[in-house]
Formats: sequence, C-alpha cells, structure tokens
Amino acid sequence: MPEFPDLTVYLDALDRRVMGDACEGVTIISPFVVRSVDPPISAITGLHVRSLKRIGKRIAMGFDHDLHLVFHLMIAGRLQWSEDPPKPNRRLMLALFRFPRGTLVLTEAGTKKRASIHVVHGEEALLPFSRGGLEPLEISAGEFAARMRSENHTLKRSLTDPRMFGGIGNAYSDEILHRAQLSPLLLTSRITDEQLRRLYYATRESLSEWTERLRAATGSAWPAKVTAFRDDMAVHGKFGKPCPVCAAPVQRIRYADNETNYCARCQTGGRRLADRAMSRLLKEDWPREIDDL
Repeated sequence: MPEFPDLTVYLDALDRRVMGDACEGVTIISPFVVRSVDPPISAITGLHVRSLKRIGKRIAMGFDHDLHLVFHLMIAGRLQWSEDPPKPNRRLMLALFRFPRGTLVLTEAGTKKRASIHVVHGEEALLPFSRGGLEPLEISAGEFAARMRSENHTLKRSLTDPRMFGGIGNAYSDEILHRAQLSPLLLTSRITDEQLRRLYYATRESLSEWTERLRAATGSAWPAKVTAFRDDMAVHGKFGKPCPVCAAPVQRIRYADNETNYCARCQTGGRRLADRAMSRLLKEDWPREIDDL
C-alpha cells in the first residue's frame, strides 16, 4: 500500500500537472470504485483543481465549489499519468480523469478490487477520512508519546493504526522500528521514555529521508515505480538477507497477507520472535536465538 513518502511524491507530480487546470471529463470503467453518490462524480467536470493534499493514506484533490475527489489506493491501486489518450485496459483501469496536459488513470492490479473514490462537498466532509490519526511530522515528541501510550498495543500495530498516526503502513513501520532498534512486538505499556524518544526521531527521520530519496529518484517524471519493496530498505522485504547494521539475517513474522521484518540482533536482543506458522510446525526445533541459526 502506498504510504507517506510515496503519496507525497504522487502529490508533487500531480501539482506539476493538474494544479489550476480544469477536469475536462471523467470515465469510470469499474463502477464499484466510486463509493459515494452525492455529489455525483460527474460534478467535477469543468471545475479547476485548487488544492492537493494527503489525508492519512489517501489523496484528496480539491476543486471549485469546495468539491473534493478522494482516492484510496489500498494495496494494489496506483495512479498513472498519460500525456496521450491511454489505451483502454479493463483488466487494470478503474477510472480516467482528463486534463489539458494529460490523463490521470487509476489502476489496480489483481482480482481483489479494493481501491476507492469518493466525491464530497466541504472541508468538514474530509474529516472522517483522517480516522483521527496524527501527522507524524507535525507533532512534538510529547504529543507522539501521549498518543503511543493512549492505548496498549504492540509498537508495530500502534504505528500502522490510522486512528493513531497518518500515513504509516507495513513497509515504513519496519524501517522505523529497525532504525529505533526496537522490537515490533514491544507493548506500548512497557516502553520507556528513552525508547519513545528514539522511536519519535526514527519516525521523523525515516519518513523524511525516504521522501527525499523518492523525490530525487523521480525528479520531474511521473512516479511510475510505487512499491513497498525497495532495494535500499534495511529490513522490509529482506527476509534472510543480511542486516545492513550487524549482518545478521533479517527475520520475519508472517500473518494473514502481511509480514513483519526485523533484525533479531539489533531489535530484540538476539531473540527470534515466534512466527505463527513455522514456530508451531517446528515446536522444540524452532531456533529461538539468532546465533542458533
């Protein structure tokens, strides 16, 4: 799922291509992608783009008359830009938005169509999309600590909960926790003030640095490669590969459609966290320490 850095780079690219321009037409290829009825999505035709912003993991495009087009890309949704009329592809394309300088295309790979579009009227109608999450780069260390301690969950869950913080997902939470040298399963009720301080700065530094990396890599082009797996990430998607800090093999915890990656030596004192599938299968043969591998 595109997270804070990826969505920020999307906004940069949209700002250069559609800000101040009028939407010349909308084509909805998959009717299920539109999750609102009033105002109709056709209402933005002929209106000019006046604002662009990120709301959590969503992108909101503001138009004349206080109308807002809100995209949620979910896991496999992506935004594409075509200067020429795009060739129809009903397997991937969900919607097309025509502008004077090109066409914005919402695509989604796979059979599970989860991406969504809403059209709402007024700034207040945007509030529910934020889910109450604080913006990690706009809060103080004290505000961060208070929010982390407001509920008792694992650090991984707290960082990725949209009710807690906006824009952080599975990928960058792994990178943040590795930078902070903290276990993803550490409970917020047990975290120390010093650990919270490390986590606060690791969050700010990771998101800021990755945003600048992606900006530098994209330049003025459209961000065509938006992915949760990048070659220079420290641990996310690096299971079995050496940690860039200590060279120990990166570990994982698998659950449902996701997995958490971490370095046992850097983050958990050398202890391997139980993986639901493999640790139950191997039982006593499950190597609990990284040095037992």
